[in-house]
Amino acid sequence: QVQVQHAQGRGRTLPETMRSCRAVLEPGPSPGPGLGAPGADACSVPVSEIIAVEETDAHGRHSASGRWQKMEKPFAFTVHCVKRARHHRWKWAQVTFWSSDEQLCQLWLQTLREQLDTLTSRPKHLLVFINPCGGKGQGRRIYERRVAPLFTLASVSTEVIITEHANQAKETMFEINTDSYDGIVCVGGDGMFCEVLHGLIERTQRDAGIDQNHPRAMLVPSALRIGIIPAGSTDCVCYSTVGTIDAETSALHIIVGDSLAMDVSSVHHDNTLLRYSVSLLGYGFYGDLIKDSEKKRWMGLVRYDFSGVKTFLSHHYYEGTVSFLPAQHTVGSPRDRKPCRAGCFVCRQSKQQLEEEQKKALYGLENAGDVEEWQVISGKFLAINATNMSCACPRSPQGLSPAAHLGDGSSDLILIRKCSRFNFLRFLVRHTNQCDQFDFTFVEVYRIKKFQFTSRHVEDEDSDLKEHGKQRFGQICSDSPACCCPASSSSWNCDGEVLHSPAIEVRVHCQLVRLFARGIEENPKQESHS
Repeated sequence: QVQVQHAQGRGRTLPETMRSCRAVLEPGPSPGPGLGAPGADACSVPVSEIIAVEETDAHGRHSASGRWQKMEKPFAFTVHCVKRARHHRWKWAQVTFWSSDEQLCQLWLQTLREQLDTLTSRPKHLLVFINPCGGKGQGRRIYERRVAPLFTLASVSTEVIITEHANQAKETMFEINTDSYDGIVCVGGDGMFCEVLHGLIERTQRDAGIDQNHPRAMLVPSALRIGIIPAGSTDCVCYSTVGTIDAETSALHIIVGDSLAMDVSSVHHDNTLLRYSVSLLGYGFYGDLIKDSEKKRWMGLVRYDFSGVKTFLSHHYYEGTVSFLPAQHTVGSPRDRKPCRAGCFVCRQSKQQLEEEQKKALYGLENAGDVEEWQVISGKFLAINATNMSCACPRSPQGLSPAAHLGDGSSDLILIRKCSRFNFLRFLVRHTNQCDQFDFTFVEVYRIKKFQFTSRHVEDEDSDLKEHGKQRFGQICSDSPACCCPASSSSWNCDGEVLHSPAIEVRVHCQLVRLFARGIEENPKQESHS
């Protein structure tokens, strides 16, 4: 057992996680179990969380306590590693080990480097897309100051592209040789991530000869992982998969080569692919909100708050029919209060169950099962939401569906029926606290793997006179906060993008993409306030 002996004389197991500390490397007894035993306060880090190991120039450096001044020829090396902090954050930590034995020091250095070389899941070459305009326009600055130095330290080479227009990242994904990279990193918000996601999925299907426009197509997973450096306005995907929107944390997850499989939903209309969704599909309230906010981009990030208040006061409801296929393969439920965490049992077991279902489909049993299991609900709705993940963010730490899972092959379908403004406000407020947001008579939630929606128009669109009157009436409704009325149709909010077709068909594809992420750790170590 080799321990780290500090100037204060207290033992810790290799490596110590204090920033920029120096220690003497010397042999010692194994730490005892008691609080007073030597090394009882020791902490360790797995090799998989060591970022890099490098030689350190020990000559001319001395400890203030005088302990290391006794070394005639000190030799040293520095270990850079991951340190846990509060609120799921990871920090870069480093410790320098000293020894008077050059051979011992070189042995440690060589052994650690050999161990790091065995970690084949770590990326060596990454393609990085930076959105310079996302969020507060800090993407480039965040990357250069907080991420690039860590990539350099970990010997991760990068090719950086600073996007100049919308969909540039998506277009680039169709042109590049994807075999040249170990992964794709997007620096920006959820919009930037969706660009990279669409480019990667569509490129993968094109190379595999898959027709994406077919709603029942079996999509092929991509071999490349996606890393997210948060620099947007909400960063919902990052928060829901890592537990924080800290750029340094995300960079470290990428460096250590973590991998997290994630479901993706395909959204079709009339046998045409509209978009892919990983977080939220929202009709009614969230559809109206995003559509209104698109007209107010000049307001900056405050446009979401403004449009949210306006949409809430308008209080439109929509008539339609929702048909869905329950996800009977899942081992969880939307109200079991078991959130998705690192190494999730629900995701693992649900995928196995789904694979069993797919084997049965090979014998022609799938169609008969679908007809028997489909459920149909018609009515008047304030909102219809489908979430592939919790959709958590700093403003809503629990998210729209706290128990939604990232890779269980299902989506949580949330139906909010027509109700009073006061009751709808009670529902919205619960997104910001620990209360069960589904505990209302006007709210229904189902775990599904497919669903369809068709809206019902309440006015005759074929009459020019009524159409003109409807437009005038709709304008009054938009401008009058006191109005509470039905509207012909809403739009869909698909991960922050507007889909104008109300009639859609949605299917969840289990673990279609992988992220450079570990998932939210259940009980992260609270070792630092930094």
